Amino acid sequence: MSGPPTAGTRPDEVRRHNRTALLRRLHVGGPCTRAELAAELGLNRSTIKALVDGLADAGVVVEQVSAKRTGAGRPSLLVLPQPRSLWVLAVDVGVEQTTVAAVGFGGEVLGTRGWTLPRGAGSPDDLLAKIGTAGRRLAERIGSEPVGVGVSVPGVVRRDGYVHEAPNLHWAGVPVGERLSAALHRPVLVGNDAELGALAEHTRGVATEAADMVFVSVDVGVGGGVISERAALRGSGGYVGELGHMVVRPGGRPCYCGCQGCWETEVGEDALCRALGMPEGSPREAVVGELRALAGEPQEALRRLREFTDWLGIGLINIVNLLGPQLVVLGDLLAALPDAVVDEAAETVRERSLVSRAVGGIQIVASPLGKEAKIIGAAELAFQQALSG
Repeated sequence: MSGPPTAGTRPDEVRRHNRTALLRRLHVGGPCTRAELAAELGLNRSTIKALVDGLADAGVVVEQVSAKRTGAGRPSLLVLPQPRSLWVLAVDVGVEQTTVAAVGFGGEVLGTRGWTLPRGAGSPDDLLAKIGTAGRRLAERIGSEPVGVGVSVPGVVRRDGYVHEAPNLHWAGVPVGERLSAALHRPVLVGNDAELGALAEHTRGVATEAADMVFVSVDVGVGGGVISERAALRGSGGYVGELGHMVVRPGGRPCYCGCQGCWETEVGEDALCRALGMPEGSPREAVVGELRALAGEPQEALRRLREFTDWLGIGLINIVNLLGPQLVVLGDLLAALPDAVVDEAAETVRERSLVSRAVGGIQIVASPLGKEAKIIGAAELAFQQALSG
């Protein structure tokens, strides 16, 4: 969202800015009183009244007495977002699982559809057609059209929704945004899955108070989303966050990118399968189930995942030294790691990272949003545009 209006800004632009700020506050922060809105947004009460009254007339919000009312006197009314008044379609295209969700104003999930495909099966055209059908059926169920569409996909994504590169999927060169926009008759925003995971954690997860954070995603490969000074860092062509292609073991295993010893050859999904004694390419749920079984056996978890934990720590040291975040969030398969493994890797960073020692420690945590992070991030990507219109 842009900064506050400056002197000389037209009145209609000021109203639009104030309306966007109020909508964002209610969408992310939830119900609150008019007085709280005025204090948090720095607006006078008459401005808040005009904005709330206009949104109430449009059915976007309602006002009602809090169920937790205390004390005597006239009760304050809470301004509550109405989820069905504004909703977006959020899509998470994974390697094995695709999810389509209708997410309402305020973050409530109004409905979902999803399906599993064998890894690498199906063409992009087939999958895009299924996504379009799922979106239309959700709209029929809700009785209105979405105000925006956000899509999470693995790979390098241009701002126009064109997928540059998608390892282990047949999506390289596919204009996802253009195709889905034609199918759904709505503007479609497309983002890299790890970048949207970072957006989700920064908006609704563990990183809401962090100005600088890194989200590390382990799916088939390893990706990262970077928030710097509360904004997404994308770089040239969307290539920021290719954390999996740090070379950590020269002469190591070959990587699909053409190099050897990339970080993702040591901590990607196949590496995790090897560490667990499972065949490479094992179903995702089987891998997560094995990790959960180790959660109650910290010593056994550290024994079986010792080498994996060491390589995880080495990569995290490099990330912390390079980017100096306040917080690193471990997502996707890393979110399912036993606590003992996460704690061990975090301790390695505290001991061996110059930046971590200099600032008194960098917090490293598993994502509390887990596998929901990408669908939440896709929804927030769509809401960012929809609420500013």
